[in-house]
This record gives sequence, C-alpha cells and structure tokens, in this order.
Amino acid sequence: MPGVTHDEAPLLADLMPWSVAPLRPGRGWPMGPDAASLKARWDALVRAEGPAREALFRPTRTRTLHTAVAQLPGHPGRTGRLARESGPCPEPVRVLHGPFDEQWLIPDHRLLDIARPELWRVAGEGQVFAVEQGHVPGARGPAVLASGVLPDGRSPAGRPGRVRPLFRRPGGLEPNVAPGLLAHLSGVLGQQVTARDLLAWVLAAGTGSAAGCRVPLTADAGVWARGLALGQRLLWLQLRGDGERPKLPGGRRPYVRAPLPARPAALAYDADEEVLRVGEEGVVSPVARQAWEYEVSGVRVVERWFALRTEAAEAGTLEAIRPGAWTRAWTSELLELVTVLALLAELRPEQAGLTASLDAAALTAGDLRRAGVLPVPDTARRPASVLDHHEEGPDGQFALL
Repeated sequence: MPGVTHDEAPLLADLMPWSVAPLRPGRGWPMGPDAASLKARWDALVRAEGPAREALFRPTRTRTLHTAVAQLPGHPGRTGRLARESGPCPEPVRVLHGPFDEQWLIPDHRLLDIARPELWRVAGEGQVFAVEQGHVPGARGPAVLASGVLPDGRSPAGRPGRVRPLFRRPGGLEPNVAPGLLAHLSGVLGQQVTARDLLAWVLAAGTGSAAGCRVPLTADAGVWARGLALGQRLLWLQLRGDGERPKLPGGRRPYVRAPLPARPAALAYDADEEVLRVGEEGVVSPVARQAWEYEVSGVRVVERWFALRTEAAEAGTLEAIRPGAWTRAWTSELLELVTVLALLAELRPEQAGLTASLDAAALTAGDLRRAGVLPVPDTARRPASVLDHHEEGPDGQFALL
C-alpha cells in the first residue's frame, strides 16, 4: 500500500490498551542504587522521634507519618502508622528507574505517594513491561523500552510516558493486547503471532509521535519475519539477556584498565581512543562511541546513570546516607551498561532498513477498524480483576474481596 503515512499506523495505545501512569514516590530516599544504603536510611528514620522523624520522612499531602494505607500487593510490608514504626526495613527490591538503570526500592506502600498497586499485582515471573518513553520532538532514541522488573516509568527528559504490562494477570496470563489482534495478525501472516512476538515487533518498528508511539504493521510475512528477529534481539538485550549476560566479541569487550577512584567527580569520553575516563584516574576501555552517545528522549544514558550515583545530596537528609566510596557492584553495572548500549546501537541500521520496507504491505489503523479489531472495548483499557487472595489493609485490617 504505497503512500501510507506515519499517522495511519496504529497507536501502541490501541495495540496494548491497558496502561498505567508512572509511579510517583513523592520522596527520593526510598530508592537508590544500592540496597544497603536504603536499609541504613530506614534505620535512621525509625531511630528518630517526633519532629525529627517527620523532617526525615518528608511528608506530602498524600503521605505523612500518620497516613493509613493498604499493603503493597505481593510484599509483606507492614501497614501500621509510620509514626509508631520500629521494625526492620522491608527487603529492598529491584526496580527500573528510567532507561537502563536498575536501582533498589523499599517496597513499603507507606513511603510512596502513588505506588500504582495494579502494576505490583501483575509483576513477577512471566511478566514484561513495555515502557513508552516521553516524546521529545527531534530527540534521538527508542520510543519504547522493555523491562523484566517493575519500572517506575520515569523519563530522563521529565516527560512521562506510560507503562504497559504485556500480561493483564500474574504469571504471564491474559495478554494485554487488543482483542482479536493476535488472531488477525496470525491469519494475515500465515503464522502464529504471540503477545511476546507483538512486543518484539513494537521494539523494532515503533516510533515516537506527539500522539504517542505509533507501530507500523505489515501483511508481508517476509518483512514480519525480519522485523520479528530484530525485535527479539532488542528484547533480549533490553532484558539483559534474560539471565544470560550480553557480551561483545573479544577485542571489543570493555574492561577496567585503571582502577576507578573512590569518589569520581566527573565522567569524560575520548572518542579517538574509545576510552571512558571515570574521575581523574579511572579508565574503562574500549567503549564504543555509539554507547557513549546513546540517548533516550534526548538524554545520554551513561551520563545520567553516572550522575545518579555521584551527585551530592543535601546534608542531614536521608538521601545523604549513601556509600562512602564507589562500589565494585557499580563498576560491574557500568561495564554491562556500555556493553548493552553498544550492542543496541549496532542494530540501528537494521531498524532503519526495516522502517524503509514497511510501506509496501502496511496494515493501517483503518485496516484494523475494518477487521473489527479497532476500536478496542473500554474493558480492555482497564485492569483485570486479579484479587484472588486477601491483601492486608490499613493498620493490619484485611481488604474486602
């Protein structure tokens, strides 16, 4: 179908209709790049009393030391008032804090202004989250990223997108896909199309727009196969190998060539030498230029990742409780980050070639309307009812089913 315009491609909002807005923690101290600091912050909070505890907590209109809230789904956190709390810190969990940055979070509903319980209910084994990035006109970078851990949905440019779970129920059940879409695509392409296949295609073909991410579809089985293979590679990399660490070929694999200093203050890159300088003395190389320059919503990923671990915190706050020196874990995470970004950047020419081949047999939003796939029913845009067990309510009471 020659002449198809970008605006005729269906929106991701219609293909994966249930979405959730980003989390709104309301305070920064319950999240950080190392779990030990979060436990130390909690201990400092519960040791403080009266006005001192309140000042450390940083109350908002939504959360104070006396706010009564239900238990965070899937986590055995306490629900008594924080003003009376004296117990140990809930075990921190991994979350995605913006693009490619896995950090730690204290999973306690009392600490989070808007925790999005509906996301926590469906997180876990079998789930993958598509995170639509905030659109910044003219900015480089992917329109959608995938995460296996619960994402907070933050955009590095400050323009929030949406979080779209791949499945509407725990355990990878009930795809979050427009009803009839997978069957329609399977019939048109002559092969079975799964929800994970659709997500892989979204990563390969999705593009940003002011209206939201648009996803060009195709009726050409050959083009689909090429885009699916590309998308599966993108998904594998973004999920950090799904348990198998991604690696660059020998000779291009980054190593620490000079030890990183205890308190690196700046990050710099030498494109000619492919050297990443961490502080005045630390050296990591080789680091591909494409990895250093990799952007999401117009913000360089590596620079943002480093800044979130080295920027000064206000003295006397819980955020100021942090490692006294650069950690070995951060060095390992930095090496993995530049590896993943380099491998993703290598796929850009293939993505550009896929985009150029999509017009010939495009499936437009109009085609999906004629097939009865669009518009999606309102029920598909709302979360499924997944409350199949008692969840503890405020002050230890149980929520009614």
